[in-house]
Amino acid sequence: MFGIPGKQAVSLTPSAAKQIARLMEKQGASGLRIGIKKGGCAGMEYTMDYVSDVNPLDEAVEQDGARVLIAPMAQMFLFGTEIDYQVSALEAGFKFNNPNVAEACGCGESIKFKDQPTP
Repeated sequence: MFGIPGKQAVSLTPSAAKQIARLMEKQGASGLRIGIKKGGCAGMEYTMDYVSDVNPLDEAVEQDGARVLIAPMAQMFLFGTEIDYQVSALEAGFKFNNPNVAEACGCGESIKFKDQPTP
């Protein structure tokens, strides 16, 4: 696993934990796996998938009934990230406050990490 012993890879705000727990219950899932993939105008995108089986290589973060699993290849890119869930008049969704991001596209759907080569 990647990171500092005793420190979780990501943290969840109370709003995010509540929403993730709600989604897990609704979907009958064991957790929500977060990863990254190539794509978008800035080069990388976050992925979120419901899972029924926990991969032993995933980093697990559990809080207030929510379980977030960090895919092995994403752990170094997500370390130190705070995941929030925000609701506004026009939209609702998860927001990743990630200190490892160097740039984000204008629509906020894709990111570029520090020390990541340009695609």
